[in-house]
Amino acid sequence: MYVIIGAGIHGLSTGMHLAQRLRAQGKTIGAGGTPIVVLDKSGVGAGASGIACGVVRNNYYQPAMRELMAHSVSVWERDPQAYSYHPVGYMQISPEVMHAQVGTIYEQQKAIGYESVFIEGERDSLDYMKGLLSDWQARNITSVLHEKRGGYANNLAAVEGLAKKATALGVEIITGVEVTGFRSAGGGSAISAVETSAGTIGCDQVVVGVGPWINSIWNMLELPKTISVKGRDGSVHDGVRMWHYMALQEGTLGVDPDYQKMNDGCMPPVIHVDTDAPLYSDRDGKLITDKLWGLYYKPDFHFNGVQGGAMPANVERDADAVRVDPYGPKSPEFVVTDNFADMWTSALAFCQKRFEGQHGVYRHEPSGGIGCFTPDSFPVFDRFRDNVYVIADSNHGFKMIGVGELVAAELLGEKSTLLAPFRFARYAEGKLHPVSHSPFPWS
Repeated sequence: MYVIIGAGIHGLSTGMHLAQRLRAQGKTIGAGGTPIVVLDKSGVGAGASGIACGVVRNNYYQPAMRELMAHSVSVWERDPQAYSYHPVGYMQISPEVMHAQVGTIYEQQKAIGYESVFIEGERDSLDYMKGLLSDWQARNITSVLHEKRGGYANNLAAVEGLAKKATALGVEIITGVEVTGFRSAGGGSAISAVETSAGTIGCDQVVVGVGPWINSIWNMLELPKTISVKGRDGSVHDGVRMWHYMALQEGTLGVDPDYQKMNDGCMPPVIHVDTDAPLYSDRDGKLITDKLWGLYYKPDFHFNGVQGGAMPANVERDADAVRVDPYGPKSPEFVVTDNFADMWTSALAFCQKRFEGQHGVYRHEPSGGIGCFTPDSFPVFDRFRDNVYVIADSNHGFKMIGVGELVAAELLGEKSTLLAPFRFARYAEGKLHPVSHSPFPWS
């Protein structure tokens, strides 16, 4: 019996790929065979996967992240219709402080066969962008990395597509059932049963893919709240919190998605801009920030507008004191404010003239959510308590649809070289991922 906790992108992808592999071995899934059960306390896509912006990209400074994302992009590409995937591409548009690092990303994308174009220099960058979008006007930009693969997927439609594939293979999805604890047998470490609001479920293997609820499940598994982290200089930092939260800042401009079409009449790539140029309010001209800042945006018919976001905000409280429920737009405290609306719409106007004076059509509705992050803001994919596999995506989750395929292989005894750099032991061993100059903690 495989019990998978969480009916989001990771839980459903793992269940689907696990069923595929077991069936390929001639095994029956479900009644009379090997049961694979996905549990969710609410419903399919009720958590972070269901409110995700849906961006799919390879743009990471960390080689391990780039290779892992190249794999995930290939999974999105296998069935774009079922996953509601739009392969429009992705652009990282950057200031001089990020130029060299973005150049490294390009070189390593080229080395792994991931198609992209790299434009360098302020004039050439401006000309390239104006060739796509004639009203482009962002300043302090000295490089453009244009990934020809990637794009975005519609959040709930993608998750529902995964759910259909999984159930067709015999995976049972049970919603409205909350995990309340775990039971081990014979004094050992392995989990023998999952305790839920609907009763106890015996298990052989457990997979945890719960996104922002990972801190709660981590505590139920009696795993460490604080850890020691060995830095790159060899010094050891004790008492580092394993989990911390950030509030995600996203919203929608209520314009026709066609409003953002390119010069050639086609839909544009997802655009991500980082810059150190001062940002002034498009409403009243006041300075918003003179520090490095960034935004991302895309036209999206699912959101019925131009949708995107900006840098997340730190939640300073201890993880145990953070109220994750009610989640997302239903949260009374973790939704975006008018400060975000002013910043984001001003940033859009900074980038393209067509967005000047558009603050009034910003859709003032509850949006945003919170993400649960590891000490270095990169995922942990590893086995704990002998038979519990934890998929802790550190808010990189939705785009990583391919992680479930790799986890399914590991559950059946295969070791994944793509997941190896994300083991929990990296903190004690000092095998940390390099850090970029981006204002985003996940780049």
